[in-house]
Amino acid sequence: METRQKPDETSSGQMLTFGGHLEVLRRMLFRIIGVTMAIAAVVFCFKEETFVILLAPSKWDFATYRLLEDAMQLIQPGFHFEQYHVQLIATELASQFMTHISTSIYLGLLGASPYILYELFRFVSPALYANERRYSVRIISTVYVLFIVGLLMSYYVIFPISFRFLGTYSVSAEITSTITLDSYITSFVTLTLLLGIVFQLPVIAYILGRLGIVTAPMLAAFRRHAILVIAIVAAVITPPDVMSLILVAIPLYLLYEISIQILKWTSPR
Repeated sequence: METRQKPDETSSGQMLTFGGHLEVLRRMLFRIIGVTMAIAAVVFCFKEETFVILLAPSKWDFATYRLLEDAMQLIQPGFHFEQYHVQLIATELASQFMTHISTSIYLGLLGASPYILYELFRFVSPALYANERRYSVRIISTVYVLFIVGLLMSYYVIFPISFRFLGTYSVSAEITSTITLDSYITSFVTLTLLLGIVFQLPVIAYILGRLGIVTAPMLAAFRRHAILVIAIVAAVITPPDVMSLILVAIPLYLLYEISIQILKWTSPR
């Protein structure tokens, strides 16, 4: 029979009081904040390199467009995307500096996220059985991988196409689009975070399946309803253009089908 360490005991078997738990939590939070701020400081110092990466999806020659051009030229030689330029501006005195600070903190949290997950797992692991620890490690690893996939999906596909469509859309030749830097970064961070969250669908389905709330036949039976919900979610989290909606809805539907297969494989026999 498996045993586990009691939640109020340290690894040496000494009992922890409520104040002791708070002290452990306080030290953990200080370590997390310290690592996050250290990474944010490094990002802040590499300002040029950071914003070259962040602003790259706004360029007409972004890597995604070059890849699509190469693919299209196999079908239609000489194919090229039309060049475009959208002016980014700062409308307030301190807006560039504040955007630099907030962006550094965002990237600091992203860079420290593996360490943050490790610290959280180490904090709760004494209360888990050995098999629960193994499952927890797998789930946490899967969550992180899916989040990174959602981030890359946003950076390389959804955001560049949305920015190109909305940034160059014009109701009249007399109107020139100028977008604030703060609006650009806010849209980028929001879309990336939302994509990282919605890509957790297989993990959520697995957890609900282990709890007996959903089953593979249930998800299969509600497939048509799921398509409608996915379309609504995609419309909410993406900018208001059809292409972005489609590009988000298709991966979400594939994740829904993957969730069904995961429940089939993991359902108790």
